[in-house]
Amino acid sequence: MFFLIVVIAGLVLIPTLVLFVEVLGALWADAPSAGDDRVSSGWVAVVVPAHNESVGIIPTLQDVASQLRECDRMIVVADNCSDDTAAVSAAHGAHVLPRNQPDRRGKGYAMAWAIAHLKDDPPGFVLFVDADCRLQRGFLANTLNYCARTGEPIQALYLMTSAEGFQVKQRVAEFAWRLKNWVRPLGLDHFGRPVQLMGTGMMFPWEVIKSAPLASSHLVEDLKLGLDLALSGTPARFLPTVRIISEFATTDRGAESQRQRWIEGHLDMIVSYAPRLLVSSIMMRNFDALVLALDLLVPPLSLLVAIAGGIAVLGGVYALLTGALFPAALALLNLAVLAGALTSAWLKFGRDILPASQIPFVVGQILRRFRLVRHFVRRGSSEWIRTDRSRPD
Repeated sequence: MFFLIVVIAGLVLIPTLVLFVEVLGALWADAPSAGDDRVSSGWVAVVVPAHNESVGIIPTLQDVASQLRECDRMIVVADNCSDDTAAVSAAHGAHVLPRNQPDRRGKGYAMAWAIAHLKDDPPGFVLFVDADCRLQRGFLANTLNYCARTGEPIQALYLMTSAEGFQVKQRVAEFAWRLKNWVRPLGLDHFGRPVQLMGTGMMFPWEVIKSAPLASSHLVEDLKLGLDLALSGTPARFLPTVRIISEFATTDRGAESQRQRWIEGHLDMIVSYAPRLLVSSIMMRNFDALVLALDLLVPPLSLLVAIAGGIAVLGGVYALLTGALFPAALALLNLAVLAGALTSAWLKFGRDILPASQIPFVVGQILRRFRLVRHFVRRGSSEWIRTDRSRPD
């Protein structure tokens, strides 16, 4: 039992240390520059996969259309839609590609559909944007310039926000998202390392994306795509100077569904890809693959906190029963490192959304999220499920 607890505590310490190093990198990162006003040559296809998004897609199309050059094209894949997404998109200037294949549902299939249709007249670059996102002014030009300069896939800063007036649990989710999509990638970028893809705000040179394995119904198809590209030698780079923003689900049902899909999908990626990345890092002497493998081992925040807390309790009970302190000390070290990383990240990146006065309520929210563990042993649906963004009554 002693060795089992020590091994488990030691394994849990690995993702915690990775998180701590990434946060340190973000704290040390230089302030982002104002960007490059020059616009690269080569036309851009902006692809918007959409499943029953006839209402929410309009602001996204307006943002995209306002940034297109005359040579660029906006494409909406109306994927297995039962509403008027196609008609609304066409009315707002998009070239619409309907897709009706009910047995092949998933955002990855919609992305692959667009790439297949572009092969007859290929663009220089492809930008994928979700149908419920808002683009910062200058997003397209700056992302295009960086992608053209590096010749690599680019992941722009993708943030999710809470609607005004929502409770602390929404603010906790917003901070956790910032930690995952802003702080950690910023830290990796500071060290000159690649990042994971995030699903929207992703730009690719045509030569990279034309043969990428897109067709998938995986719960986290973006993460899978980024890891596949990393294994092929073209990992993504982070661009923190421009933002694309979406809003969390506003109902408890929608938020719970989102969390379950993200966590379940991430765990599946750990099992499927972490060993392959580690093997690739050794066989090909690919340090970027090793970095992405270690980054992948960091689970979603709620799960990481639950695991760290559970190991600490187990180590404490074992110490009380046997007098052996080492397992408990190792577990407490893990908690201390985790607390240091989260506190440092909150001080620089989270105080505006999660004030110190609300911190006492966070503990209760974390305890409530322990119930998510029950979902990990069950395999959920992998088809494209539109996020519930209806307003609560």
